[in-house]
Amino acid sequence: MVTQYTKTDMQEKVLNVWAQGCAHVSYDKLRGRESLADALRQSEFGGDEGGPSFDWDLAINVGDYSAAFGPPNDQEGVEIVRQFGALKKHRREDIYSICGNHDRDELGLADGAWFQKWIDPMGHNPELSGVDAARYRYPVNGSWERYSFEVGNVLFLMMSDVNELTQAKGRGELGGNPGGVVREETFNWWVDQVERHKSSHIIVTAHHYVLKDTTVASGEWEGMQQNADGQWQTDYHGYYANGTPHAASYLYWVAGQADAQLFEKYLHANPGAVDVWLGGHTHTNPDDNRGNKTHIERCYGGTTFINVAALTRYFVEDHAMPMSRLLAFAPGSSELNVKCYMHTSEYRPQGWYEQREVNVPLSLPFSW
Repeated sequence: MVTQYTKTDMQEKVLNVWAQGCAHVSYDKLRGRESLADALRQSEFGGDEGGPSFDWDLAINVGDYSAAFGPPNDQEGVEIVRQFGALKKHRREDIYSICGNHDRDELGLADGAWFQKWIDPMGHNPELSGVDAARYRYPVNGSWERYSFEVGNVLFLMMSDVNELTQAKGRGELGGNPGGVVREETFNWWVDQVERHKSSHIIVTAHHYVLKDTTVASGEWEGMQQNADGQWQTDYHGYYANGTPHAASYLYWVAGQADAQLFEKYLHANPGAVDVWLGGHTHTNPDDNRGNKTHIERCYGGTTFINVAALTRYFVEDHAMPMSRLLAFAPGSSELNVKCYMHTSEYRPQGWYEQREVNVPLSLPFSW
């Protein structure tokens, strides 16, 4: 179990948030690797290649537990829940999750059915997911598609990726494209939450996708590559000619509008209203800078965007190097410390990649 603290201890205790995602569990499992369970074990007990264990109070998972190109199935759901069982020092409810594009159901099926059944952030299906909402240390408010929770003066706004209902095709034929999707109700909820808390809280937004032109390879066509004939083809993401491949790396559909950029417009008009945006989706090594953008970029006058992906080693094998981030909020400090943890040793030695540790400013000092 996580250590219990006295009131005096809490006034001095650092809040450690482990940001992770893109485990694509079944794909690694077929290749003899437990992408989710390995990371959980490493965090609690250290890795078998010398990586140290590390303390975390809660984890944010930005989605893509599944590796399905069509709708995810129950067999993969069972395996994901089994791998959550690797936790020994933490509760299953210490991990707060959102839906990624590979966790979406096929168009025409009940929206979010698989995600609610097996990942279940609201704890509606405890007999399958193992999630008991009453056991959340920091209670959730909302629905599977959009929910919030507070830790001290940090407000977490969690938004799931969903199918774009104006499109005739989604999962399956188009491999999860088109781009990232947020419905109008979710965007309006997000604006309301930010407006009501921006002067009193540090605000952290999480979605599977980052916004356009923020972190590595998040610009138009930057998720693809051109062949010798100048034709676009698969690279970080699968190329589907009818699936808006130019927008495969970023949040593209908002309120039913293509390339709406409603979040971007709000942040441009309200610089610093949101402190941090956590995303994933694009798997790559921590030094990659396609589009002259790194994994951590400060945009819109004060929002730090962090691509935390990915835990998989084999999904997009040419690029994926298993990694995650640890965010440390220190009481009284207006700086957020962000560390990079390498979960295997193919690219860098397992453990902390110290050259990728950064401090980023916050709008307010953290307090419990």
